[in-house]
Amino acid sequence: MAKDVIIALDFPTREETLAFLDRFPSGEKPFVKIGMELYYAEGPSIVREVKARGHKIFLDLKLHDIPNTVKRAMAVLSGLDADMVNLHAAGASAMMKAALEGLTRPGGARPLLIAVTQLTSTGAAALKDELLIDAPMEETVLSYAKNAAASGLDGVVCSPLEAALVKERCGKNFCTVTPGVRFAGGDAGDQKRVMTPGQAAKNGCDYIVMGRPITRDPDPVEAYRRAVSEFLG
Repeated sequence: MAKDVIIALDFPTREETLAFLDRFPSGEKPFVKIGMELYYAEGPSIVREVKARGHKIFLDLKLHDIPNTVKRAMAVLSGLDADMVNLHAAGASAMMKAALEGLTRPGGARPLLIAVTQLTSTGAAALKDELLIDAPMEETVLSYAKNAAASGLDGVVCSPLEAALVKERCGKNFCTVTPGVRFAGGDAGDQKRVMTPGQAAKNGCDYIVMGRPITRDPDPVEAYRRAVSEFLG
């Protein structure tokens, strides 16, 4: 299973995004995440442009709708040549299987498809009091992961705290993509369940996603290299 650090390109415009990427030397092409803010602002063209620059892309749009709608949307996203896309596991198995069908191209190739279990901004109190899920966070995440694996998906988005348990339950080749990673002593922001890059590596994370600790650092290239060093050793 490949391992990598993914930079979240949480910028509102194409100009800011490309200016950030231009800070990296021409031979250094980090894996990046394009999420809702940037995609909704700039549309599919920003995915094509970043891809043309040589970056791998995690297209983080978290689809969640009826199965047919998600299937058709995934067929469109498949044409953008992203390397990884996602949806919400809460959409259940019929939606996940439909997404897989839509994402798969005629020749059989497709991006990795992963499912969001619970957002890393969701704490135990919100899970119980607002989402009305009485099961502990750990069991909820593992149940969602099992459903994703049974539906044929490649992995899940989970917090680094749950990555090792997901691997135990779903197999070592089931991919874990983990936001909620911060440098030691860094601001956790709106994340509730966090680890450092080094801790995430030890806990079985395959990909860690880092945004503000890199993008808002005065020297983001050095911050990225630090994350890679801590995560990959």
